[in-house]
Amino acid sequence: VSLARQLKLSEAQAREAGMAGLVHDMGKALMPPEVLNKPGALTQEEFAIMKSHPEEGYKLLKEGGAVGAVALDVCLHHHEKVNGRGYPKGLKGDEISLYAKMGAVCDVYDAITSNRPYKAGWDPADSLMKMAAWTKEGHFDDRVFQAFVKSIGIYPTGSLVKLQSGRLAVVVEQLGRALTPGPFVPSVVVSALVAAAGDAALQAEVLPG
Repeated sequence: VSLARQLKLSEAQAREAGMAGLVHDMGKALMPPEVLNKPGALTQEEFAIMKSHPEEGYKLLKEGGAVGAVALDVCLHHHEKVNGRGYPKGLKGDEISLYAKMGAVCDVYDAITSNRPYKAGWDPADSLMKMAAWTKEGHFDDRVFQAFVKSIGIYPTGSLVKLQSGRLAVVVEQLGRALTPGPFVPSVVVSALVAAAGDAALQAEVLPG
């Protein structure tokens, strides 16, 4: 919903996007638990099974008849990539809807920042740095990815951060600058814990909160 608003979609469109976000991975409910929750690397056969979850989810939602076209679209296409190397259909560029491009970014961020049986979640800054590189490779739509970064912040509002000076602070505002090539330096405003109000959090690291 936040991403939809950042992209200047209407409130009705934002609600549609929010619903799509809630049900986009419904197909995983139909995947074998021993494959879905496997702690190690998947075999080619197991990966092929997992790649069927968008289509299985689409069929489940379609049969249920409780969601609209946007949710169905995102469910089926959230693993498509703008370079055409995604699945299940290998769509590229404008063949992929805006909503599905949004779903792709949100889905990957959620996946890589979450703890899974096979890996620990990455912190937000490392995750966005990886995703910025993947965007350059054609994984995501650049406009959607930049809007996503602005909507959540590299260090999300409320994060406890440690400044270069060693002082602690809480992020209270995002300055909304786009990511650019080079060192990954967030532009945020922090508020006092043991830091001066308005200090810039440069190359901060998120601390467990």
